[in-house]
Amino acid sequence: MQRLSPLDAMFLQQDSPTVPRQVASLAILEAVDNPLDYDRLIQVINERIDLVPRYRQVPRSVPGALGTPLWVDDEQFDISLHVRRSALPRPGTVEALHELVGRLIARRLDLDRPLWELYLIEGLTGGQVALLFKAHQALVDGSETVDLAQVLLEEAAHERDIPHEEWNARTEPRATGLVAETLSRNFRRPGEALRITEHNLGRLARKLPLIGGEGQTPQGALSTDLSRHRRFATLAADLEDFRRVRHEHGGTVNDVILAAITGGIRGWMLTRAEPVTAKTSLRAMVPMSVVAEDGLPTSLGSKVRGHLLSLPVGESNPVVRLHQVSYALKDHRETGSAVAASKLAALPGFATSTFHAVGARVADSETGRGHQIVITNVPGPQDPLYLAGEALAEVYPCIPLSGRRAVSIGVTSYHHKVFFGIVADRDAVPDVDVLAQCIEEALAELVETVEGRRTRAPRGRQRPAGR
Repeated sequence: MQRLSPLDAMFLQQDSPTVPRQVASLAILEAVDNPLDYDRLIQVINERIDLVPRYRQVPRSVPGALGTPLWVDDEQFDISLHVRRSALPRPGTVEALHELVGRLIARRLDLDRPLWELYLIEGLTGGQVALLFKAHQALVDGSETVDLAQVLLEEAAHERDIPHEEWNARTEPRATGLVAETLSRNFRRPGEALRITEHNLGRLARKLPLIGGEGQTPQGALSTDLSRHRRFATLAADLEDFRRVRHEHGGTVNDVILAAITGGIRGWMLTRAEPVTAKTSLRAMVPMSVVAEDGLPTSLGSKVRGHLLSLPVGESNPVVRLHQVSYALKDHRETGSAVAASKLAALPGFATSTFHAVGARVADSETGRGHQIVITNVPGPQDPLYLAGEALAEVYPCIPLSGRRAVSIGVTSYHHKVFFGIVADRDAVPDVDVLAQCIEEALAELVETVEGRRTRAPRGRQRPAGR
């Protein structure tokens, strides 16, 4: 039996109706004559779940809080409780898909069962099917356990024979046995016992706002008391557009993505009549892969460290905005600890989803730094991936909200496209689709600087007469 880390235990303890601690991703498969059905999906998962044993385990508390909870086999494991089927009403529009995903990512996982769910969503326009992967932040740490999408998606279109063993749950230990084993372990590993004590003290502090808890998040359009409901929006763009802007103005594709998001937030705030001045900025937590010693480790050859970035929302010129973002990230690139995007994209399977989960963990472990938005950007493979022989067409990350942060943005590049997934609090951001449109327009502004033409005035300025 393995013990939850203090960070995992914190995520488990902080899970609440308004802050469900789960990371998700929406995958859409190419339309085919015989689309993936529920029975085939169950079969594929059963063939691969042996690769991730924790997907059949549940956390069990130790009496007296002598240690963090332990992972034990779920003796009542029933895969049909985790793999579910849903359908969109006709005609299966993108808007209906977004509405359904918003409801599903707001729904808490059952903490008495293994901490994951997978929804097969049918009825999309054109005969496509979608898959929504959900996993608790205490489950996917990128080291002991990777995201289920990484296990199911593979480079080959043909189906492989994967060895499968009959699984039998190990009997859950009695409370007295848990206490005895925990005391013995604490005696053998005093350093670990100290971290557990620190975790328990931190748990108490989080219940006392005047003593501890989450750092003070600045007020503004992106800050709110979270509700129980979420909205979801997506945006897809050509990767070549980002590369052209990078080639013309310097920096990296990541810089261009962040500059487009910055411009999109600026435009969105202006549509809401929010105060925007030349000095307006937002603090973003941008987790990045590093080879340095600090950061959360992964089993994928690197660690993930949080980078606090000031987004120059007040800058009206898109090129200047890009240069400011690029300059702010210059130190990260020049330290030699940054992991090249090409290296991350070349990892086997769909490691992208695991890195998004680890990035969300990093962001939530650094709440005291007062960031207003979390942005995860992970480059994925440029060759097509397949699930049960069917090609993956689109994939959108869903990064959880926490604290008072009303919006989070996940970005994945895959198969020559860049996919944005935007999660927002339903009450605070009813116009999340406008934010997605504004990001698209901000990217178009940057592309127009490369093409040497301006077909529209920058958002917030009046279009000249006669145009």
